[in-house]
Amino acid sequence: MAEHKHGSMDIREHEKTFAGFIRMSTWGAGISICVLIFMALANS
Repeated sequence: MAEHKHGSMDIREHEKTFAGFIRMSTWGAGISICVLIFMALANS
């Protein structure tokens, strides 16, 4: 078994995946807020 060296793993894919997750979460929250505002305005 190879000896583990702390900090030697390539994490570029992890960082890209996390950035995509944050981006989609932000868009999803924004769209949800817009839908709720539209529903509140359309019902009045």
